[in-house]
Amino acid sequence: MTVTYQSRADVPEIEKWRFEDLYVSTADWEKDYQFIETMLPKLKQFDGAIHDGASLYQYLSEKEEVSSKFNLVYVYGMLQADVDTRDTAAQSLVDRAKQLAVKMSAASSFFMPFLLSLEESTLKEYIEQESRLKYFEQDLFDSFRYKAHVLSKEKEEILSQLGEALSSPSHTFNMLNNADIKFGEVTKDDGEKVELTRGMYSKLIEDENRDKRREAYKAYYKPYLQLKNSIASTLASNIKTNVTLARLRNYPSALEKGLFGDMVPKEVYENLIMSTKANITPLHRYTALRKEKLAVEELRQYDLNVPLVKGVKLEISYDEAYETILKALAPLGEEYVSTLKTFKDTRYIDIRETPGKRSGAYNLGVYGVHPFVLLNHHDDLDSMFTMIHEFGHAMHSYYSSKHQPRISAGYSIFVAEVASTVNEVLLINYLLKNETDEMVRKHLLNHFIDQFRGTFFTQVMFAEFEKITHEMAEAGTPLNAEAFNNIYESLFRQYNGDEVVFDEEVKYGWSRIPHFYRPFYVYKYATGFASAIHIAEKLLAGDETTLACYLVFLRSGGSDYPLELLKKTGVDLTTSEPIADALKRFDQLVTEFAE
Repeated sequence: MTVTYQSRADVPEIEKWRFEDLYVSTADWEKDYQFIETMLPKLKQFDGAIHDGASLYQYLSEKEEVSSKFNLVYVYGMLQADVDTRDTAAQSLVDRAKQLAVKMSAASSFFMPFLLSLEESTLKEYIEQESRLKYFEQDLFDSFRYKAHVLSKEKEEILSQLGEALSSPSHTFNMLNNADIKFGEVTKDDGEKVELTRGMYSKLIEDENRDKRREAYKAYYKPYLQLKNSIASTLASNIKTNVTLARLRNYPSALEKGLFGDMVPKEVYENLIMSTKANITPLHRYTALRKEKLAVEELRQYDLNVPLVKGVKLEISYDEAYETILKALAPLGEEYVSTLKTFKDTRYIDIRETPGKRSGAYNLGVYGVHPFVLLNHHDDLDSMFTMIHEFGHAMHSYYSSKHQPRISAGYSIFVAEVASTVNEVLLINYLLKNETDEMVRKHLLNHFIDQFRGTFFTQVMFAEFEKITHEMAEAGTPLNAEAFNNIYESLFRQYNGDEVVFDEEVKYGWSRIPHFYRPFYVYKYATGFASAIHIAEKLLAGDETTLACYLVFLRSGGSDYPLELLKKTGVDLTTSEPIADALKRFDQLVTEFAE
C-alpha cells in the first residue's frame, strides 16, 4: 500500500533531502549571496581591461568562482521551493537568485562580444603567455562558433537585462501548473468525492474500471480546458520569444538555434520525425490490438494507459524497488551498483508526494556536493521505472563530477537521456528474465511497449508539434488555443491511428506539457531512447568493450559534443540506423505481445 502524507513534517527525515549539504543555514546562503553581489562590479571592471593572457585568466577564474557560488545559491532556493511550491520564504529565495542571475548576466555581457572581436591568432598568443589558460582553452575556442550569433556589447547588455522578463511565460505556466491549478473531483470507493491530485491521476488512468478512468480523465483536464486561453497565451509568448531571439541572433530558424549548442545538424531532428512516421504502422497495430483486448466499441484516450493484462497489480514498496534496481543494474559492474547503493542512506533522494510538492521527478547534479533526486513515489511499477530513470541521471552526474574538472563536468541533456534510458531497458530485461508467472510476464511486456510508446513515439510527436508551432510563428501565423488544438489533434491522429475516438479533451493535450517551455528539448528523449536500446542490448550480451566505453561515456561529462560522445559507445545518430533499429525492436515487441 502506497504511503501517503498530509504534511511534509510527517515524512521521516531519511526520506527527505538534507539541505545542510548545500548550506547549514539561510544565513550561510546569505553570505554567498552578498559575496556574489560584491564580486559583480569587479567582473564589470574587466570590460576594456583585458589586454593579455594574465588579465584574461584573472577574469575567467573570478567568473568561474562567482558562477560556482551562484549555482549553490540558486539550487538551495529552488530545491526548497520544489518540495513545497506554496512556501513563500523559499519562493523569495528563488526570486532573489533570479534577480542576481540578471545582474550576473549584465556584469559579464561584455565578454562574449570582446572575445569574438579577437583574432584567433591573438587568443592563441594569450594562451602561450599564460599557461593556466589551458584549462579554459576548449571553451574559449568553442565560443568562436557563436561569432555570427553574438550581438554588439550594448545589445548583449540590453538582452541580459531582459532575462527575467523573457522567462516570465515559463514562470507563469509553472505557477499555474504546480501551485494554482485545481483539478476536478473523483469518487472514492466509499462514494466520497475528493479533489484529484496528479499522483491519484497516474493511478486512476490505469484502473481496470473504465468509469473510474473516464471520471479521472475528465477531472484532470477540467482546469486545462478552463484555462485554455491563458495557457495558450503563455505558450504562444514563449514560442514568439524564442523565434524573436533566434532572429535577433541571426540563426536561420528557431530550430537551428535550439540545436546549435549541441552541434546537432537539423537533419538529425528531421530524420527522427521522418523515420518514425515512416515506421508508424506497428504503433497503429498496437492501438488496434489494445481496442481488441479491452473489448470496447470505441477506444478513447483514457483507454490508452490501462494495462491490457487483467488482474495484475504489482505492489512494490520503495525498499523493495531499490533492491530490485540494484540487481537489475548488475551488467554495469560492481562499482556502479555499490555507489548507487549509498545514495539511499545519504539522503540524496526526496521520496514522498506531499501537498504542494512539485510534480514529476528529476535529478539535479550539483558539482562539489552530490546529485539531488526528486521523486513523488508510489508503490507500483511506474514508480520503480521512474526511480531507475532518475538514478541513471544521478549516476551520470556523480561520475561526471568525480572525473571531470568543473568546466567540463556539466553534460548536455542530449546525452543525459541515454544514461537514464539504459537503466530502464536493463530493468525491464531483468524483470522479464526473472519472472516465472506467465501473466506477470505478459504484463511486463505490455508495460515495456507502453514505456516505448511514451518515451519514444509521444516525444517525437511533441517534437513535431514544437517544429510546426515555431515555423508558424516565424511565418507570422497567429498562435492561440484554436491553432494549438488543430495542430495537436492532427498529430495525435497521425501517431495513434484511426482507432481512437476523440473526446473534447484530446486536442488540449498541448496545454499540460511543461517541456514546451524549453523549446526543442523533448526530441532528446527519443534519440536517447534509441541510443540506449543499442547500448543496453550489447551490455546484456556481456560485451565488455561496450561496458568499458559506456563507463568512459558516463565519466566524460561535457568534454566533447554529444554526437561525438555517443559515437564512442558505437551509436552514430547522423545515420538513420539507431532510429531504425529501435523501431524494429518495437515491432518485435508488438508482434511477441500479439502472439
